[in-house]
Amino acid sequence: MTEKDLTGYCGLYCADCIRYKCKASDLADALLDEVDNDHFRNYSNVKHAHTKEFENFDSLIASLKSISGIKCVKPCGAGGDGCGGACKIIKCVKGMNLDGCWECKNFERCDKLDFLIPFHGDSIISNLRIIKKHGIAAWSKYRDKCYPWL
Repeated sequence: MTEKDLTGYCGLYCADCIRYKCKASDLADALLDEVDNDHFRNYSNVKHAHTKEFENFDSLIASLKSISGIKCVKPCGAGGDGCGGACKIIKCVKGMNLDGCWECKNFERCDKLDFLIPFHGDSIISNLRIIKKHGIAAWSKYRDKCYPWL
């Protein structure tokens, strides 16, 4: 994959994202398959009567399904559908015939980026500025961290 492929239209560097080729998703898939194949639900129902921790088995399965569903195999810059599909940013960028938000004169005030702030903080706007300054082929070595907690 090229730098352009790994650069989201929003300015995220997909290779830094927890969702990109998420090993946890693969492991969750494998565990769900194993639990299903071994009829573990029936076992957990019996075990629940003797072990309090099995009360939350359904929550565990729901969490594993959520982890399984976060995996991004193909970044939007490489033709993927974005973080979770139906991305407003992709639709906007393509509708304006741009390569990414960094080419839009209004990116610093765009509310379409707001949903990314809880996960990525100020790095979105910062990365868009960096891309604008250094270009798509060279920007990633200057990028901000993907998540505020890193």
